[in-house]
Amino acid sequence: MIETTEFVTRRERLLSTMKANSVALIPAAREVTRSRDTEFPFRQDSDFFYLTGFKEPDALLVLTKSIDGIGKSTLFCRNKDKVAEIWHGRRLGFEAAKTQLGLDDSYALSELDATLLTLVNGKRVLYFAQGTYADFDEQVWTLLNTLRGAPKKGYRAPEIIQDVRRVVHEMRLFKSPAELSVMRKAAQISAAAHVRAMQFAKPGATEYQLEAEIHHHYAMQGARHPAYGTIVGAGNNATILHYTENSDALNDGDLVLIDSGCELEGYAADITRTFPVNGKFSDAQKALYNLVLKAQYAAFEYVKPGGTLVAANAAAMKVMTQGLIDLGILAGTLDELVESQACKAFYMHGLGHWLGLDVHDVGDYKQDEKDRKFEPSMVLTIEPGLYFDEDAEVPAQFKGIGIRIEDDLLVTETGYDVLTKDVPKTIEEIEALMAK
Repeated sequence: MIETTEFVTRRERLLSTMKANSVALIPAAREVTRSRDTEFPFRQDSDFFYLTGFKEPDALLVLTKSIDGIGKSTLFCRNKDKVAEIWHGRRLGFEAAKTQLGLDDSYALSELDATLLTLVNGKRVLYFAQGTYADFDEQVWTLLNTLRGAPKKGYRAPEIIQDVRRVVHEMRLFKSPAELSVMRKAAQISAAAHVRAMQFAKPGATEYQLEAEIHHHYAMQGARHPAYGTIVGAGNNATILHYTENSDALNDGDLVLIDSGCELEGYAADITRTFPVNGKFSDAQKALYNLVLKAQYAAFEYVKPGGTLVAANAAAMKVMTQGLIDLGILAGTLDELVESQACKAFYMHGLGHWLGLDVHDVGDYKQDEKDRKFEPSMVLTIEPGLYFDEDAEVPAQFKGIGIRIEDDLLVTETGYDVLTKDVPKTIEEIEALMAK
């Protein structure tokens, strides 16, 4: 649980970066129609949640900084409404929001147009994330046109518009102790769900049954939703990187690839494991699996302060290239094949990504046109893979095999901590678990 004081501190940090006589507008997400008059389960905008901890739709956070540098936080949100709450659930209301969220001021949404005009009028700089929500963009442009069109009323629009995401996303890249506590728990829940899926798997079961086992475990642990669409790909389906149909049966002798992580208190976990449906790897499956695992371990060595994702990926690709030569899948010298990135024919995606409030979390991968160096309290995934579909030009024993191994790593002062270590990963560990 992240305390209110942390959200207050985040807003203060953002305000400290804003220029004097400025205003920042950060909107909440809107509800999204699923079909006719029903909505998808509401999921708050990550930037808005990061700064407020508020989980209701149709709200707006306004941060203002005066000419003399005094900052103020204001929230507009839905008011209490007894009838609406009977039908659709409880609302915090603007009066309670001020105290519970640690705000300087709060207003009902019905007061937005008039009050926002006052808050923005005369400010020199406007910070907002243009292009995130089309309807909010239109609302901002209408507000600016009103300010520009009535100078006789004392209206003056901001002269400069800047993207607020640049600062917020840099803040989000570095996790606080409270955030890491939540992410560790999300990783533990997700790891246990993968273990459960391994124990359930057997020939004749289905991909969607494994998905159900995983999602059930998430929900029973208080993580009601997966952080992204769960991938359960058996056999040749594992060679489709973002396969989510999850509709086929599990066949004896095939591998099954599961890529899934829960979302807990807004924070994502992201784990991939690949294992045999019948509990025993074949020789060809062992060879490829151990190659991917060796590549992942090689990449781990670069996850430390001063390391880079590019260097980690290069290490993984070198291992995989040599392994593919040894298996007769690639032909040529190691240096030439590494230079031409020949293994990319079977390893099409990147090595990993930042992790946090979004599964593909925010944060720059380059700084000053150079590869960004890892620093303590960053969290990222490392997920090498090899994919040989049924039409691949490889020896027959490797056709229809897809393997990916993914873990979540915290960069520490001296190296890394694997947050997802609780789920088996070596062939021996997986076979022993499934034998039970």
